[in-house]
Amino acid sequence: MKICVGGTFNRLHKGHKLILRKAFKHAGKDGTVFIGLATGSLVRNKEETRHLDKRKKELEKYLLKEGYNIQAEIVPITNKYGLTLDEDFDAIVISPETERIAIQINHKRVLKGKRPLKIIRIPFVLAEDGKPISSTRINNKEIDENGNLL
Repeated sequence: MKICVGGTFNRLHKGHKLILRKAFKHAGKDGTVFIGLATGSLVRNKEETRHLDKRKKELEKYLLKEGYNIQAEIVPITNKYGLTLDEDFDAIVISPETERIAIQINHKRVLKGKRPLKIIRIPFVLAEDGKPISSTRINNKEIDENGNLL
């Protein structure tokens, strides 16, 4: 299968890793996972977001460690749809935060005569305090990448 995911991946945390694991699981041994890495105006908090090269290197290091690197393709994206409107993906892996965008993608794909993507929903991964793990919370030094309170 050809699977896509997208995000800023500013601080690679437990939630990101779950999304990536699920994407590779659904892709299967012969599949490919396209990872859209947000750039430009897609990056919400430019002051606290690390440079694209740093985020890409952290992703590559994780993919290599997990043995996913052969099946992965990291692609910079400049809008919330990335390659999803033109490429023939089978599925998209999303969190509750990005579900609305996945629905928009499928609507636009159908209008273009393409089949909708299967939407694979992954729940938020919660920190020790029961709130979702996020790069913002990590940047604010509330939690670490595994959701432990600081």
